[in-house]
Amino acid sequence: MAKELWEGNQAIAEAAIRGGVEAFFGYPITPQTELLEHMAARMPELGRTFLQAESEVASINMVYGAASGGARAMSSSSSPGISLMQEGLSYIAASEVPAVLVDIMRGGPGLGNIQPSQSDYFQITRSAGHGDFHPIVLAPATIQEAVDMVYDAFPLAEKYRTLVIIAADGSLGQMMEPAEMPPMRPLLTEAERGAWAVRGKGNRAKRIVTSLFLKEDELEELNHRLQAKLRVIEAAEQRWEEVETADADYLLVAYGTVARTCKTVLREARAAGVRVGLFRPISLWPYPYARLRELSEGKRAILVAEMSVGQMLEDGRLAVAERCPIHFYGRTGGVIPLPDEVLEALMDIVSARQAERAAPRMDRGGQDD
Repeated sequence: MAKELWEGNQAIAEAAIRGGVEAFFGYPITPQTELLEHMAARMPELGRTFLQAESEVASINMVYGAASGGARAMSSSSSPGISLMQEGLSYIAASEVPAVLVDIMRGGPGLGNIQPSQSDYFQITRSAGHGDFHPIVLAPATIQEAVDMVYDAFPLAEKYRTLVIIAADGSLGQMMEPAEMPPMRPLLTEAERGAWAVRGKGNRAKRIVTSLFLKEDELEELNHRLQAKLRVIEAAEQRWEEVETADADYLLVAYGTVARTCKTVLREARAAGVRVGLFRPISLWPYPYARLRELSEGKRAILVAEMSVGQMLEDGRLAVAERCPIHFYGRTGGVIPLPDEVLEALMDIVSARQAERAAPRMDRGGQDD
């Protein structure tokens, strides 16, 4: 299929439809409302379920119910709406039902504003609800990448019986870019639905989908099972992109929209004679710690750039573990860092490192090395 011009939210919705979503439950919130609008038009055309719930709390519990019955169900929202869904996300994780959620992040905390942000990082990567679990979190940087991720999100969720979150921001949701839509995937047959799904007992053994385990040994057994599954996901599902890292003295680390900014910074810095590379985490969980740790060896410095006060920075520090200096540049309140700003921050670091290398080194006795 040829590329067409798509708005991000509508492209994500269409990709989910083509990926086989059977039921969508959501509540309007800017900057992702166009996603609902597209679903509201297209799902009934195809004989599928679209329902605008009375709240985000209601919508995620509807997803939980439909997914428990083996349907491919999803929702979407934006930052404060995702916060309201936290309880339901924890139920989904404990019940081990596959589901998909799209988060088009906006400025916060509180009601904040409707401008782009990346300040949901903590709430979507650090469990997305109470208890010991992680959802798979994928962060696209282009509309095409968002389309591909959403299209493959249900098979990924079903593979591990887990929650998959697509983490974008208001900029990606509202911008327009050419994208190629994948083919329409057939809906699941009855035989393809999980053997755990609650679909009417008939003559088979009873199935129960629940997140309630009143006996402590049963709940501990669930937690051990979840942790074993998470270790498998950590080993198999780390994703990242590297740009000109092979000869880099300095490394930019950014995801999503800010990674696009950093690609411009990289070109301008290299034109000025600074060998810099870019490491873009695509999976925010599982975070690609090991690869970033390898890349940090021998680097003069790392600069993490985000639309937050430094939430992903914490994962960067865990990965680098003092192997080289790690710095941060961020904008908040819905402000997107401009290439000139990030470049200036990078060049300040380069100048400081060059000054340190040029300064005489003194031994403990006060003599030059």
